[in-house]
Amino acid sequence: MTNEQVSDPEHPAEPSILRTTAPSVAVDRVAPEPSAAVDRVPAASEAPAAAAETAQEEAAQEKADKSEPPAAEFALSVAFTVGVTVTKWSRVWAERHPELPLKVFRSEPGEQTTVLQTGAADVSFVRHPFDRGGLSAIALYSEVPVVGVAKDHPASVFDVVAVDDLQGEHLLQDPDEVPEWRDIATEVTDGSRRPLRGIHSREDAVEQVAAGVGIVILPQSISRLHNRKDVVFRPVSGVAETQVSVAWRAGDESVLVEEFIGIVRGRSASSSRSRSGVVGAAAGTATGLRTGSDAGTAAAPAKKIGPVAKAKAKARAAKEAEAAAAGRKGTAPRPAQSKKKTQSDQANAAQARRRKFGGKR
Repeated sequence: MTNEQVSDPEHPAEPSILRTTAPSVAVDRVAPEPSAAVDRVPAASEAPAAAAETAQEEAAQEKADKSEPPAAEFALSVAFTVGVTVTKWSRVWAERHPELPLKVFRSEPGEQTTVLQTGAADVSFVRHPFDRGGLSAIALYSEVPVVGVAKDHPASVFDVVAVDDLQGEHLLQDPDEVPEWRDIATEVTDGSRRPLRGIHSREDAVEQVAAGVGIVILPQSISRLHNRKDVVFRPVSGVAETQVSVAWRAGDESVLVEEFIGIVRGRSASSSRSRSGVVGAAAGTATGLRTGSDAGTAAAPAKKIGPVAKAKAKARAAKEAEAAAAGRKGTAPRPAQSKKKTQSDQANAAQARRRKFGGKR
């Protein structure tokens, strides 16, 4: 690169200018491309849509969080075996202890007592027979056994079927589940019983009953879950009824468990043995069961009495006072007479006078 000094005779006082003869590389440089961060900025028209989508996701997540209490907030876990309905007991619990939610779930087949041993449930409704090891149980009720046959089976025309009439049938379940049938079954005594193929559940067994392959003998509550037009269920005599019990871990002195067992046994809230009054304190209504900053909040305000309830209470108090006064005087209380009846009696008397005196009073 060479530099030339150029002088201007007309402007001698001005400083000299340096002129380069090299290629104008700096002048010809290409402007830098926009950075990747600039390219990712959404357009102005896309911003409202993105904000709306984010708001919808947050609202959906908030709704999901409120739909079911966290696992740590459940006061008691209650399991039930298939066919058992616990709605009436869970409803009573909710009425007495609305601040202590229950976790109610169905136990899988073969796990009706396992859920107690593993701690997955505090109380379990079980069907006999079951392993009583380490458990306490109270019998609740018994279920009538029924036999399921195909719609065109000869036994479908009877109101009640004797187990002796089923000794020549093929049972589509473990014979040990029905020992009364097992002891007289022809296919068991002569060793001709065929293995059960393609049956992995009760649904599969009932499906083969509909096809005329064999029969099933079930508790009545379970048969209702498999009701079909091509299968008929009839009560079967000579088979022991199935018993349903409520079980819990032996030695569990939890006040909540004791309160729930009392509800199942029909104990009222006013019973002297009811623990409703101490459930909240023992379970930690405000602090023990709830997690988060809202623990320890004040109790709910007392329910307000409406004007109708106040009027009824006032009338009831007046009636009781009148009855008490009449009792002190030794006379029976005067029956209350409604205003409507008084007006009707007056109208009837006026009409009778008009008929008697020809309209003259």
